[in-house]
Amino acid sequence: MFRLDLGRGGRYCDGMNRRSFLALGVAGMAQVGLAPLLRARESASARKNTSVILLWLDGGPSHLDLYDMKPDAPAEYRGIWKPIRTRVPGFDITEMFPKQAKVTDKFSIVRSLHHNTGDHFAGGHRMLTAKDMGVSGANNGGKFPSIGAIVNRELGPRRRGMPGYVGVPHASSIGLNPGYFGGNFLGAQHNPYQPGGDPNSSTYAVNNLNLAAGLTIPRLEDRRSLVHHFDGARRAVDGMADVQAMDRFEREAFDFVSGPAARRAFDIGKEDPKLRDRYGRHNWGQSTLLARRLVEAGSTFVTVHFGGWDHHWDLQKGMDNYLPLVDAAVSSLFVDLEERGLLETTLVVLCGEFSRTPKMNDGGNGGAPRSMGTPGRDHWGDSMFCLMGGGGVKGGQIVGSTDRLGTRPHTRPVTPCNIHSTIYHVLGIDPKLQLLEPSGRPVSILDDPTPIEELL
Repeated sequence: MFRLDLGRGGRYCDGMNRRSFLALGVAGMAQVGLAPLLRARESASARKNTSVILLWLDGGPSHLDLYDMKPDAPAEYRGIWKPIRTRVPGFDITEMFPKQAKVTDKFSIVRSLHHNTGDHFAGGHRMLTAKDMGVSGANNGGKFPSIGAIVNRELGPRRRGMPGYVGVPHASSIGLNPGYFGGNFLGAQHNPYQPGGDPNSSTYAVNNLNLAAGLTIPRLEDRRSLVHHFDGARRAVDGMADVQAMDRFEREAFDFVSGPAARRAFDIGKEDPKLRDRYGRHNWGQSTLLARRLVEAGSTFVTVHFGGWDHHWDLQKGMDNYLPLVDAAVSSLFVDLEERGLLETTLVVLCGEFSRTPKMNDGGNGGAPRSMGTPGRDHWGDSMFCLMGGGGVKGGQIVGSTDRLGTRPHTRPVTPCNIHSTIYHVLGIDPKLQLLEPSGRPVSILDDPTPIEELL
């Protein structure tokens, strides 16, 4: 095995970073046979040709201020903004989303999602892996592969030369990188590729897509030949199917590093300036546009990081800044996908690790009321939302409801497992799939493999 160093990933608020790399070989396969893995991947790929864009609202957005408003609740619950009618009767959303109001026929909202924890780390792990496993702020290590890592293992990229799993511009969850987006015991080769940088910059370039210093294509070919030479010594004892499977993984990594497909996809400057304006000339908007370029080029699972949603106080300032950016990015993505004929093959998901308390605080953070600005909302996992649209998922639907004050599910409770199962269904992956832990024990990827049937 040899390793290609692709540079450092983006730095997050905790100062952590990592070396991004591609490992060519079989390390970290978690004792899963390569031939069955590739056969499963090819079988699933034959059934579906779909991709996923996950817009991750890191920090926890409030359901009551976005997609599950309660205009008849007391003032301290209903919040600052009013709902507006949308293209779909009965599908009201915040007045801060006028652009999304025009395209609600293209997506649906799950209003009864819950996992019942207000811990950032526990919530992030449950939303991104569908597992509890005792993760918390005091025990925040990832204990299970993320949904993106599992998808990458099962399907890989949809087209040769593209990374199967990408985090734009980076993949962070609650300050951990790749955190709960990572491959965990599946191995680092199933971590998301992180280009870093700011796609909104006029000089944006994916610098770490280049080969490590001194490693030219001819030298890479030489080293690749050397690996094949050593592989030849194993062919007498290993089955040919396993060797061919390993060769395929190596080829995918080699094509990504040495080929032009990824470089073209990441060249966002080729886009029409008017379309870039529609998405919004900011990091979130351009990262979302870049995600569309990546799935169009052949990536299978792309996450986009929208950070900064931990609004314990001064909620109005935060939402006034953030919601128009989300509105432009989300609405433009759905319209753009439809215009390009990609909406039926691209599932868009928007969510965070939890929601915010239905009852607002006084904005004082322990001091005088409003001394820290307008009231805010604290951590809440008993009622949340998830937006889903495209990829064959029905649009214009409201799944479930919360009670009068938005505190808990009232009808049709939904868990992260049901969200994941729906995503797996769209991708053609069996939600009853089992992985082998490092100990060799099989473990189901979902404790409840039931998808949200109303959306399918």
